[in-house]
Amino acid sequence: MRRQRVVIVGGGFAGHHAAKELTRLLPADEHEIVLINPTDYFLYLPLLPEVAVGILDPRRVSVSLPATLPGVRLALGEVTQVDPARNTVTYTDPEDVTKSLHYDRLILAVGSVNKLLPIPGVAEHGHGFRGVPEALYLRDHVTRQIELAADTTDQRERDARCTFVVVGAGYTGTEIAAQGPDFTASLARRHRELDGQSIRWQLLDVAPRVLPELDRRLSRTADRVLRERAVDVRMETSVDEATAEGVTLTTGEKVPTRTLVWCVGVRPDPLVDDVGLETVRGRLLVDPDLRVPGHPELFACGDAAAVPDLTREGEYTAMTAQHAGRQGTLAGRNVAASLGYGHTRLYKHHDLGFVVDLGARAAAANPLRIPLSGLPAKAVTRGYHLLAMPGNRLRTAVDWALDAVTSRQTVQLGLVRSGAVPLETSSPEVPHLRDTADDGRRVRSGTGKETR
Repeated sequence: MRRQRVVIVGGGFAGHHAAKELTRLLPADEHEIVLINPTDYFLYLPLLPEVAVGILDPRRVSVSLPATLPGVRLALGEVTQVDPARNTVTYTDPEDVTKSLHYDRLILAVGSVNKLLPIPGVAEHGHGFRGVPEALYLRDHVTRQIELAADTTDQRERDARCTFVVVGAGYTGTEIAAQGPDFTASLARRHRELDGQSIRWQLLDVAPRVLPELDRRLSRTADRVLRERAVDVRMETSVDEATAEGVTLTTGEKVPTRTLVWCVGVRPDPLVDDVGLETVRGRLLVDPDLRVPGHPELFACGDAAAVPDLTREGEYTAMTAQHAGRQGTLAGRNVAASLGYGHTRLYKHHDLGFVVDLGARAAAANPLRIPLSGLPAKAVTRGYHLLAMPGNRLRTAVDWALDAVTSRQTVQLGLVRSGAVPLETSSPEVPHLRDTADDGRRVRSGTGKETR
């Protein structure tokens, strides 16, 4: 008899956890597990800002899928079609060869993409922030701006190149804005021409405060850290237009700059809509057991799925990495149960806290609802990340230690904008600018359970 095939689409938090659970539960001689993903690594997204500012080597946040998921067959490629009627998945491999797979069970965990609003010039001049290529490109770009600023005698041009605008005061945008000033200051110290030059970082958001998803006390902590680092924090303000020479704010103010970093949240991958089944705000509607209604062989989890939140009646779980990881694990268990191994369970989530790294010795954390800041929060934040990462822990810790005692090794790598770093990946029909994705900065309990 042929082995039954479980196909997982997406190797992010949800897909990785699902694959890991399936390898634990299903006998390898009776079942084949196939993971389709564009890259051969799992991206630990919460630490991506530290790649962008030169603290971490990009390989630290890129955890090998074959190494951490033995027994899972990796199929490199982008899925272009899911056909629930024929139980097939079609994908294109890195060499543009179209392939298809038949499945007995499918877990759709494709995640999300950048969210873009119909603001003139943002797609052409903004820098997205959802992957390693984008982080490395931003690091190259910022380094280049400081070096070009040192090379010009035009003070207006120098001021523009030394101005960096970040849109979105959620987790990602706040961390970039908090860690950016130290990075650009270290670059500027290498150029005597920039002695006395003001380097300006600006953080914008339509929300009334920084990190609006958090407790007000911790939001104030983040705001204070940003202002102590001379970040120009502008709440209830955004970008009205972007050009190659700068941005126009919704207040009418024009800010000359060559750098616009777009951290305005995410939306579900467009593949979800193409499946042709019922969706909620672009997410595939599922039952509390993560099964798609009417399709017992099809499961969805993470940002791709609209999962009923059993802790809040009438609502769906947020698009966060913490939910994605937990749902991925449950999807693996329920798929195994549908094949005769174990029992089906429902997804229910309880919040244990969150962590936000603000660079240097600063952080904000709320483990078990205990608000922390400063060094205690920093220790909790880094400890959580090391525990949550599926690999590369020692190398990550070494990079942190080296950053504390040595200067950063930052040079341009010669990267250019390419298809790997687009910002044009979103629908213009998104009603707000707030960055609502927490990117995994929540706390895992000692029992292995996570909460929102």
